[in-house]
Amino acid sequence: MAVLWLDDIRGDDLETVGGKAASLGEMTSAGLPVPPAFVVTADTYRSFIEATGIDDELFELVDIETEDSAALAEAADAAQELIRETPMPEELHEEILGAYDELGDEVPVAVRSSATAEDLPDASFAGQQETFLNVTGEDLVDKVRECWASLFTQRALYYRQEQGFAEEVVDIAVVVQQMVDADKSGVMFTSHPSTGAPVVTIEAAWGLGEAVVSGAVTPDNYVVDRNTGEIQDKTVAEKKVMHVRDGETGETVEREVPAEKQTEQVLSAAELEQLRETGEMIEEYYGEPQDVEWAIYDGELYLLQSRPITTISEGATEGGVADGGAAAAQTTDDGGGVVSGLGATPGRASGEAKIIENLDQLDKIGEGDIIVAEMTTPDMVPAMKRAAGIVTDEGGTTSHAAIVSRELGVPAVVGAETATRQLEDGQYITIDGEKGSVEPGADETADHDAVEEVRPDTPVKPMTATRVKVNVSIPNAAERAAATGADGVGLLRIEHMILSLGKTPERYIEDNGTEAYIDQIVEGVRTVAEEFYPRPVRARTLDAPTDEFRQLDGGEDEPEEHNPMLGYRGIRRSLDRPEVFKYELEAFRKLYAMGYDNVEIMLPLVNDSEDVLRAKRLMEEVGIDTEKRSWGVMVETPAAALGIEEMAETGIDFASFGTNDLTQYTLAVDRNNENVADRYDAMHPSILELISQTIETCREHDIETSICGQAGSDTEMVRFLVNEGVTSISANIDAVRDVQHEVKRVEQRLLLDSVR
Repeated sequence: MAVLWLDDIRGDDLETVGGKAASLGEMTSAGLPVPPAFVVTADTYRSFIEATGIDDELFELVDIETEDSAALAEAADAAQELIRETPMPEELHEEILGAYDELGDEVPVAVRSSATAEDLPDASFAGQQETFLNVTGEDLVDKVRECWASLFTQRALYYRQEQGFAEEVVDIAVVVQQMVDADKSGVMFTSHPSTGAPVVTIEAAWGLGEAVVSGAVTPDNYVVDRNTGEIQDKTVAEKKVMHVRDGETGETVEREVPAEKQTEQVLSAAELEQLRETGEMIEEYYGEPQDVEWAIYDGELYLLQSRPITTISEGATEGGVADGGAAAAQTTDDGGGVVSGLGATPGRASGEAKIIENLDQLDKIGEGDIIVAEMTTPDMVPAMKRAAGIVTDEGGTTSHAAIVSRELGVPAVVGAETATRQLEDGQYITIDGEKGSVEPGADETADHDAVEEVRPDTPVKPMTATRVKVNVSIPNAAERAAATGADGVGLLRIEHMILSLGKTPERYIEDNGTEAYIDQIVEGVRTVAEEFYPRPVRARTLDAPTDEFRQLDGGEDEPEEHNPMLGYRGIRRSLDRPEVFKYELEAFRKLYAMGYDNVEIMLPLVNDSEDVLRAKRLMEEVGIDTEKRSWGVMVETPAAALGIEEMAETGIDFASFGTNDLTQYTLAVDRNNENVADRYDAMHPSILELISQTIETCREHDIETSICGQAGSDTEMVRFLVNEGVTSISANIDAVRDVQHEVKRVEQRLLLDSVR
């Protein structure tokens, strides 16, 4: 049979119906409230490609190296077109429509892909295949075929090859399920998704659940004790929009929530209790914590999907401190004095000090060593990933070493001045990245997990109207950044990807060709975009000063500048070298073609609308639809802040404050000059006035505002920005959770003040 009904499906039918359908069948057999559905089986897909004779051609088309972006795009397009253009056999066509008729007369259905490799404990294919809502009649057969074709999108092909799944063995089933025209809906974790603690976490919003899953609305959040039913925490959000089914077109549309319901609590006490009890039943049935999508229509609860929670760390529920803290630090004194500097990344680390005087010595850095260098450069990032800690003579909290170490979660001390002279190669040392100390000897208790240490202790982030995003400098930090639960990436720095090539853009293109250069950028941005999808990733185009380029192969052609921070960088360089800039923009165009529609383009160091318009024309020349794609500018100079009105009229979607540069340019303070470092103050009244004026102007033009500079992690600045009405705040990886809580506190105070 080409189709199976949920009543006939169990959890061990994974190879026949895929992960999503197997879970729905299992819930149905357990007597849980699941809307009626049938499944076009994976065997049916396999029979389709074999009976029509397209299987060999299909697998030959996708037998490519996915790191080759051009080949990947061509293969994906050809494979999908082959499936779409191949007629459905008449017998199969009739069987699918016959099953559909059994659901009722022209019943709207959801058509969802269910790949045989998705929703597994060790693979996350969620979101890679298509879903269609409110499908009716003859259109169903075409949508089934579209789901089959979506098995071969660029994202799906790339991810499967990265995970080691052979194309020939991955099949796809399609779930056809009666739509629930939900009054309210959301998601539920049956246990704490990090610790496994017995609390049920529920998110709820008005209308269809797609608004919650996609992030279009900030939902209510409830944390309920699974055993007692006591509500431990509750946040009622302002829910401005909801997704509903349009009665005339049958399509899912976004509508404004009626004013009286925007701040109304979505779930009643009885509904919360019903969800808690249902969650308890589901977890007991499956024998493990579950992530559940649910909907309520006309007072009835329906379960739309359930999958295992895979983020609970091993041993998390075994409880307590292992030995009550009795273990003392074990130290081996190797002599040498104590060195101190600025704490750049919190955490303690012990290991052998490896003194690095030039890049040729990087290969001596092994796993667990501590890099000791005068300063770090982008070429050192691979070695920094291997290291347990980093110590530099020079640099402050915004230096390369500080930024990269924070993102990698590697404890670091910067600005230690004499570390390379005072410490010895091979000496065991212990560094404290919070206190800024470097001590002789090894502390065996100094150990940490870079990803887990930033993962929130609570399962769901504080619900806030102001979005809290994260800054990412290098693609290797994407997993750690995503673990924070941030609302997206407010700043992804392209220059670190380019500088790590070891050559200036011109020299790299000369030696390797334009496609290789474009592919390097595509690969770097894609790594982050994939980790965060569908959350937005705001990538800044190249912004590196000439002194950094001069250290690279080809750097001899770079101009010598007295103060590179005031010189040939940012959009100035890009517009002066349009051919190279267009290669960057071509990388973005490729990313959009590959399905990464969460990528946004940000232009650095613009001064006026002319800069913006010239860049916009170049974007359009390479084929980027500036009406469809999200793009904007960084406000880093007083000129940009004072000229935001004219820039708003160019079509930008957002303006983001780069406070590091805005501060130094407004106050005439070189942030890297220790003689005037004490005068560097991002909270100076003149800076705040420029920010305030910009936010007000942007609000008048319906343009989002954000901050992505170092000050975005500062509590005082966060309070100011929320009070001024900024749209989002982007913080350093290790500051995201603190900023989320601070934003929530400020917003709650504003709400209280408004009603007093």
